[in-house]
Amino acid sequence: MKINETRRVGAINPYQANNGQRTESSGRKRQTDNVQFSSEAMEMLAQTRLNGPERTQKLEELKQSVATGSYHVDAGKLAEKLLPFFK
Repeated sequence: MKINETRRVGAINPYQANNGQRTESSGRKRQTDNVQFSSEAMEMLAQTRLNGPERTQKLEELKQSVATGSYHVDAGKLAEKLLPFFK
């Protein structure tokens, strides 16, 4: 295979143009993510911390009943709770 005109004066190297853009953009400062919680969210978090021991006890009871196979889901109650979301 023979390639002609390998030393053309007006030849463009597309990779060289991309390389120049990368060096220019690397000089910019990287942005970092920032998270801010509203006062309502902080209040809700404080309330859940106050109910911690009661909630922990209830969760342990649920885990134990699921592990023993005695946990039963009432299909009627579940349907009543889901129905407003589907309307």
